[in-house]
This record gives sequence, structure tokens and C-alpha cells, in this order.
Amino acid sequence: MFDADLASRGLGIELIEAADGAAVARMRVTGAMLNGHAIAHGGFVFLLADTAFALACNSRGPVTVAAGGEISFIRPVRADDVLTARATERTRYGRSGIYDVTVTRDDGEVVAEFRGRSRTLADAGRPQAEGGPTSVG
Repeated sequence: MFDADLASRGLGIELIEAADGAAVARMRVTGAMLNGHAIAHGGFVFLLADTAFALACNSRGPVTVAAGGEISFIRPVRADDVLTARATERTRYGRSGIYDVTVTRDDGEVVAEFRGRSRTLADAGRPQAEGGPTSVG
């Protein structure tokens, strides 16, 4: 799945590991990712967390997509910071799951906390009905 994720790979996100409902991904913040306050735009931090979430919920094999996600930004992130997102499966029930992702800076400080809700597709070969989950992570 990660090999086909052009968005994540295009931003320099690296897959460190993914197995058994968990995953770790890493990204260096570039100057192009900064907002008008000279800190990382939250969308890039969200994308890193969402990528780790996608890798964790797809690590068991069945095609799984995001049903929702939310993030809390805790500390600012600056250019050249290396961020690591660690995703952990909290629970799975039926075709749904809940995952937590902690994003840390290279100094070990927690910069964001993300919670994602997943949905495993009933038939990966058929498109979802309108209004169904569409994100790959």
C-alpha cells in the first residue's frame, strides 16, 4: 500500500515499520511546509499521523480506509525538525477500528496526538457507495 501512496512518499515520508496493527513513519519538515508563522502547517503534521494510521490499520491485510480522524496540536514544529508518528491499534470491532497516533519531534517532545477511526472494506474490488469512506488513510 505504501509503495502506491504518492502523496506520502512525495512529501518524503518514510515507512519505518508496520505490523500487527502498529506502524511507525517519519518525515523531515521542509521550508515549503511552513505557514505564515514560520511553523509547520498543521495539515502536514496531520498527513504524517494519517499515514502512520493507514499503515497500521492496513498492516493485517484487508483493505481498510479512514472513517474519520482528529488531531490535537501540542507543540510547534519548525523547519528541519524530524517527526516520527507511532500508530497503535486500540480496538477493532466488526469492520471498524480505533487507532491512536503520537507524533514526536526528534528531541522526543510530543508535538501532536491523533485518533483515527477505520473501516475495513467488505469487498475491496468494488467501489464504495456515495457517502462511504474514501480516504486511504
